[in-house]
Amino acid sequence: MIRLERWAATLCLPLLGLLQAWALADGQGRAHGGVQILALAGFFLFLDGARSLRQAAWRGWWFATWWLSGVCWWLFISMHVYGGLPAPLAVAGVVALAAALALYYGVAASLYWWTRGLGFMASALLFAACWTLAELARGQWLTGFPWGAIGYAHVDSPLAWLARWAGVYGVGAIAAALAALLALCVVAVLGYIFGRFISAARLPVTAPRMVSAYAWLAVLLVAILAGGHWQRAQFGEVDAQLAARKPVTLALLQGNIPIAEKFDPGTGVLDSLRWYGEQFTQRKEALVIAPETAIPVLPQDLPPRYLEIVTAPYRSGDQALLTGLPLGDTERGYTNSVLGVRPAGAGATDSSPVDYVYSKSHLVPFGEFVPPLFQWFNDMMDIPLDSFRRGAVVQPSFAWQGERFAPNICYEDLFGEELARRFSDPQQAPTVLVNFSNIGWFGDGAVIDQHLHISRMRTLELERPMVRATNTGATAIIDHRGRVVAKAPRASVAVLSGAVVGNGHDGSASSITPYAHWASRLGLLPLWALALLTVASCAVVGTRLPRMYHSR
Repeated sequence: MIRLERWAATLCLPLLGLLQAWALADGQGRAHGGVQILALAGFFLFLDGARSLRQAAWRGWWFATWWLSGVCWWLFISMHVYGGLPAPLAVAGVVALAAALALYYGVAASLYWWTRGLGFMASALLFAACWTLAELARGQWLTGFPWGAIGYAHVDSPLAWLARWAGVYGVGAIAAALAALLALCVVAVLGYIFGRFISAARLPVTAPRMVSAYAWLAVLLVAILAGGHWQRAQFGEVDAQLAARKPVTLALLQGNIPIAEKFDPGTGVLDSLRWYGEQFTQRKEALVIAPETAIPVLPQDLPPRYLEIVTAPYRSGDQALLTGLPLGDTERGYTNSVLGVRPAGAGATDSSPVDYVYSKSHLVPFGEFVPPLFQWFNDMMDIPLDSFRRGAVVQPSFAWQGERFAPNICYEDLFGEELARRFSDPQQAPTVLVNFSNIGWFGDGAVIDQHLHISRMRTLELERPMVRATNTGATAIIDHRGRVVAKAPRASVAVLSGAVVGNGHDGSASSITPYAHWASRLGLLPLWALALLTVASCAVVGTRLPRMYHSR
């Protein structure tokens, strides 16, 4: 039976990992929080049944490697199709990254297995704490790569309301606790019925213990549902006030310029300048927004007077423009930036056409900077724009028509704790978030849906709408409750016309969510402290109580 269980773990954990990856984005634009919990519950069953510390660590690593490979498989497209890396090496690169990131979860799994020994609810909390530590480490250490955190599967689930209090990692922690409790309910029933055929880790299972597992699960579910109902009841007054406010009309431009040609002076550059230039001069909306590197060359390399001509409609009147482009020179370095143009007197510092600049702060490894010791890997690929300079984490918003538009570029919206730093002063806090992206490097599949869910989670955490202008998708308008109001067809040339109403215009402290309040001052330190305290408490208490295990 032990040998059979080992084979089952080896074969089933990859399937469970891929199922959890699918739950984050199913290819049809949906996330499935319930499926994510089921997949993680399956993993927990194998982890809790491990018979050694080494086996627990291996199972955590094995599950996470498949899960993260399934989440980030689209990196293959950027490395092979656009980077020119041979397919076997590109596959190896994706798997190597996933395997490296999975080490966090291998350590977390071994920490759980070594510390466990308490009752069902304590075991669930311990597992949630260990899982959260792995998520936090992956999201912050070595520049951080938190793409695919399990909390993103819950943008539409009953757990979504918790984001305004605890952020995506807090949502993930509760999901992990639910998964563990669900698994322990299965263990309790099977252990009670079949006795010795179940892992010795949870034996003996008495009727009271079996009932306690279901009682704890029921208590947690009722608390989540009741809390969500209470929270939604609090939203009515704010929503009514925003509904009465005049919106800002928008034109979100999606050029769908082929990535293989985007930086080619003879094709993609000319197509970009022509199409976006036409849109800039023809649109009538109050705010026109173009995506990351919509203008794909430096201002000094543009045709004579190009920038002056296409921005002419925004130097006077009642229109403003935000567009992505690179800035800088060889002496100062280069930045991936957003350029803003608005009429003089409307927040502009002078009458020049360029009166606002935002520069990307959190850069993409291998795409915008080369990590130490990895220049050899970058040299194997043929992808431009790999040596940008960082902007400040907190930069001024773009003031226009009573709103404070706060840009973020590409995967900067993946770091909610960094966006939250802009909310330390309620008087200057953004009222609208704006994401400028070009993820055409990664195809038009699940990566687009995953990134959309990431943006939606930021709106749930910060209760600010987010508008997204992208090259290939998802160009969208998301309201302050995380709902997609409008979306352009992906992988197509499109202009998404709509409107947005911001939140927090009065600059009151009550307009700042609890998450934004503590994360703007402390970052993710409270979550680190709470998770570490939970693990330490379980370790100390576990040494003083009779063990529930027959062996380690």
